[in-house]
Amino acid sequence: FLTLGLLAGEDVIGIPFDDPDVAYLIGSIALAIILFESGFETSFRSYRMAAWPAIVLATVGVALTAAFFGIAARWLLGLTWLEALLVGAIVGSTDAAAVFFLLRVGGITIRERVRSTLEVESSSNDPMAIFLTVSFVELIASGVQEISWELALDFVSQMGGGAVVGVVAGLLMVIIFNRLALEPALYGVLSIACALFVFGSTGLIGGSGFIV
Repeated sequence: FLTLGLLAGEDVIGIPFDDPDVAYLIGSIALAIILFESGFETSFRSYRMAAWPAIVLATVGVALTAAFFGIAARWLLGLTWLEALLVGAIVGSTDAAAVFFLLRVGGITIRERVRSTLEVESSSNDPMAIFLTVSFVELIASGVQEISWELALDFVSQMGGGAVVGVVAGLLMVIIFNRLALEPALYGVLSIACALFVFGSTGLIGGSGFIV
């Protein structure tokens, strides 16, 4: 997919595209579907087995990774601290699609607890990385040179709101789906539609739709 994107760019085939809003929308919808599918395919037993270590890796681990790469970017590239931390935030998370492909299709044999931790962590670290990336971009764009407590409050609001909406929406979807009598092929379409609706609604109320 990366190769196709490069080939389709202006420097190769020459397809012009310079609309960051559309790119953000398409990327957000694609990531929302990927995260929904990965969470849907992960068993509840895996969540119970690896919830706490996965949550720590997806939050503290991503923040430490971003800080580590930020320090390296500051030293090697001579960037400002916010610019360096932005670089760290961009590379701070793993690719959920790649991790799930390797675990489920790639035939990798590892211990069940490690597998469960990787599955849960890879499906939950993107919200943290996205929050850090967007926050640093907004700070740089506004000309602010230091991180304030408002960033921490915004983090609690987005992550807490997204988690609450995700739990409630998930329970409601299970109840609704169990009461509906549809053709088997329609359940997949309905589930994706509900996931995108919850994703967009969570963002409108100030939560993180990616953590849902």
